[in-house]
Amino acid sequence: MRQPQRVTEGNSTPLHIQVRETIRRQVKDGELIDKTGRLMTEAELGKHFGVSRITIRNAIKPLVDEGMFERERGKGTFLRTNQPENWVGRLMGFSETIRDAGYQPGAKVLQQGMTNRHDPGVREQIRERAVWQLKRLRFADEIPIAIEHAFYPPDIGLELEKRDLISIVMYRVFEEELKFDIKQAMQTISASLADATSAKLLGVATGSALLAMERLTINADGRPLELLRSVYLPEYFRLSINLTRRHA
Repeated sequence: MRQPQRVTEGNSTPLHIQVRETIRRQVKDGELIDKTGRLMTEAELGKHFGVSRITIRNAIKPLVDEGMFERERGKGTFLRTNQPENWVGRLMGFSETIRDAGYQPGAKVLQQGMTNRHDPGVREQIRERAVWQLKRLRFADEIPIAIEHAFYPPDIGLELEKRDLISIVMYRVFEEELKFDIKQAMQTISASLADATSAKLLGVATGSALLAMERLTINADGRPLELLRSVYLPEYFRLSINLTRRHA
């Protein structure tokens, strides 16, 4: 049974923002929605939070605009997804997938610049002796959930260096600004364990299970554009693959 959650008028934060962030948090915990992902009605939410329906509407609208919920006429308001990533074959960067799931993406740059201190796998896949690297801690609603370490050919790296590496939407920059024609990306997903550095950055114990991913993105002319190696907190990501059985 859902317990009423009161918000406080004495709080300096406006009521609709208090309600909005509480809805965001409780829905992530599986509350306020039914098995189909349908959100409680405005009347139910008003009673739950002890506020007016206008406050509820003002709280929900930004969540719909962000993409966390979608309204279906005559049916209600439904959660689009309860996981930030659902791999189904569409190539998207971190910021795009996180925002598409209704979360606010963020980043902290840990390392950037030219380097020739990398393993043979980077050299073989990027096809350069020296590469430009970008290592970032990635956030969803200010919670650290991933570490991304990307490698680029030098000329691409020097272009990226001119841009805001905190808010950059990488594939959009590739296509719209650098005019690359992205053909495909080959992605490998595996299990990993958090070392001391990763554990500290992600706020977990050393040896905790992580989801590891390596993705090589290729231009239409066959040129490698980006080699991305990432680790993620597994509770924030899931893998979904459509399988078919071939009959003889």
